[in-house]
Amino acid sequence: MTRLDSNNHFIFFFLVMQMAFSPGCASTSDYQGSREQFDDIVITAKVHEAILNEPSLRPYEINVSTVKGVVELSGIVETRDEMERAVAIARSIKVKGIRLIKNDIRLLQRVGDHY
Repeated sequence: MTRLDSNNHFIFFFLVMQMAFSPGCASTSDYQGSREQFDDIVITAKVHEAILNEPSLRPYEINVSTVKGVVELSGIVETRDEMERAVAIARSIKVKGIRLIKNDIRLLQRVGDHY
């Protein structure tokens, strides 16, 4: 039997949660089969894990979703550099099935000395 390390535990947990909450949405999507949906879940988990492993991005809640190989990043960061770093990390993931990375990350708007 193979022993899971902490990264595999995270991926396993994430996949289980995705499968638990996806069935209600699956009937309205254009998925051709469960394999395509499973591939999207794996892509989402890997991209999300890579972003979480970047110390400079940990303070931010960057959301990752994947539909038919199109990965969408969303959330709010403070600088353009942090936004570009998140996109670069997503692009660096070597997972079969990624067709496009969409950046919907927003910059935190500052008004004077306040956010």
